[in-house]
Amino acid sequence: MTTWNVCIVGAGKIGHMIAEFLHRSPNYTVTLADADLGNLTRAQKMGFNVIQADAGDAEALADSLQGFDAVVSAAPFFLTPTIAAAAKQAGAHYFDLTEDVAATDAVRKLAQGATTGFMPQCGLAPGFVGIAGASLAAEFDTLDTLSLRVGALPLYPTNALKYNLTWSTDGLINEYCNPCDVIEDGKVIKAAPLEDLDLISVDGTDYECFNTSGGLGTLTETLAGRARRVSYRTIRYPGHCEIIKMLLHDLRLESRRDLLRDVFETALPRTDQDVVLIFCTATGWIGGEYREKSFINKSMAQESGGRIWGAIQITTASGVCGVMDLMRMGKLPSAGFVRQEQVALSDFMATEFGSNYGRGAVTGMVAAA
Repeated sequence: MTTWNVCIVGAGKIGHMIAEFLHRSPNYTVTLADADLGNLTRAQKMGFNVIQADAGDAEALADSLQGFDAVVSAAPFFLTPTIAAAAKQAGAHYFDLTEDVAATDAVRKLAQGATTGFMPQCGLAPGFVGIAGASLAAEFDTLDTLSLRVGALPLYPTNALKYNLTWSTDGLINEYCNPCDVIEDGKVIKAAPLEDLDLISVDGTDYECFNTSGGLGTLTETLAGRARRVSYRTIRYPGHCEIIKMLLHDLRLESRRDLLRDVFETALPRTDQDVVLIFCTATGWIGGEYREKSFINKSMAQESGGRIWGAIQITTASGVCGVMDLMRMGKLPSAGFVRQEQVALSDFMATEFGSNYGRGAVTGMVAAA
């Protein structure tokens, strides 16, 4: 095992969280790259190495990335193809957090024939939830259904949506508006977002769940023909979905995403007082019996480095840092396209970063007859 020199492209909140996690480890040296001098100045004050670079220019960015072992894109999803192309040209391993399907397809094409690893969708969902879901599915002799549910929610909801911004607004809108990959009757199909509403209860709190785009990552490809039904749903407090449908469909804001983003960012305050809830359930046959098993994880905001970091930042940063650590240790393929479901959950949780998920209020596997 060697020390890796890592460049994080994007010096915003999540970029800083990733940098802080890696900076604490003796196995990494870290540099933050951004075009925004304000972001770089803040990063320098926090003790990080910085370089000014334009993530929209693949050639120029590739020059800036020379000498790095790995590149992490913590930039907006539409910059993903450019950053991945620059990483390939620089001969670096590549990781990102995108939930955008088209961006992931672009990374997959770049990974063809690459001598370094390309691993997109390494955050929370897609990301860690795919690792947990694949591990749960592997418990069955024959898998019937797999339902993955994830939500990043305010601890103290106060508005009608019962929601605060904790993540990328553009990413949130994509999840609510784009078609969803699911498996029905063993085949991969497209499902409508905001549909298939169901209700769950955890620790005495009620939640609703509904289809959103991108959360399954490549699991639909992996499990097609092996499971009757596979789905991903976003968790929210009850009533949220109905209001979002009114905004998107009745007011037709699904066709005016820029306006919808302005509405969200003007009306919904951001918060670091959040909770990330993961609730995965699988059914199938084990030893001839039809069984159900669940994986539940509830992560809270935590103090780190003298400040409070939101649960969504911690879980997302832990996701990408954990899989990077496994590749550095030789526990994942180091060339070509790498999927989340190739990661063993036990290996991930044993890393210094994956252990952050173990600090949740509740975590673990639950089995039921």
